[in-house]
Amino acid sequence: MTRPAAVVRPVRRHDLTAVAAIHRHYVLHSVATFDEVPRPLEDWERRADDLAARGLPFLVAEEADAVVGFAYAGPWRPKPAYRHTVEDTVYLAPGATGRGLGSALLGALVDACAAAGARSIVAVIAEPGGEASTALHRRHGFTDAGRLTGVGLKHGRTLDTVLLQRTL
Repeated sequence: MTRPAAVVRPVRRHDLTAVAAIHRHYVLHSVATFDEVPRPLEDWERRADDLAARGLPFLVAEEADAVVGFAYAGPWRPKPAYRHTVEDTVYLAPGATGRGLGSALLGALVDACAAAGARSIVAVIAEPGGEASTALHRRHGFTDAGRLTGVGLKHGRTLDTVLLQRTL
C-alpha cells in the first residue's frame, strides 16, 4: 500500500497536542533536546503565539491527517543585534524517521526563514546522539560553526553541542 504524501504546512492550534507528544518522546528518551521535563500544551501555545507575533515560521508535516513532525525557527539570542539570526528546531515522530520528512520540513523551514527576513540560521545539535540531525543539516547547506564541549548533562551522559550555520 502506498503511503499518502506528507504535506508541510504552517502549524494550527489543534496540531500542538501532537507537537507536544512528539517532543515529549525526545525529552524522555533521547538527548536530542536538553529539556528534561516535557513542556505542557500551554507552553507550546505560548511558543506558537510568540513565533507568529515575530513573523517566524512554525511548520508541521502531516501525513494521513496526522502530524508526524514539526519544525520552527526561534530567536537565536535575545539581544537586538541578533534579530536576523534564528535557531532551527526539527523533530519527527519516532515512527516517521527515514522517509525524507525531516528533509521536507527543514527545506520548507529554510525557505520560510528567508521569506521572514532571517539572514542566518543556527542549528545546535547534541553529540554524541545527533549524527542524523547533523547529516540532515549538512545536506541543506549548513556548515560547521563550532563545538561546545561538555556543556550538557542528560540521562547521565556528558554531551557536546555542535553548532552548524547556514547563511541565507
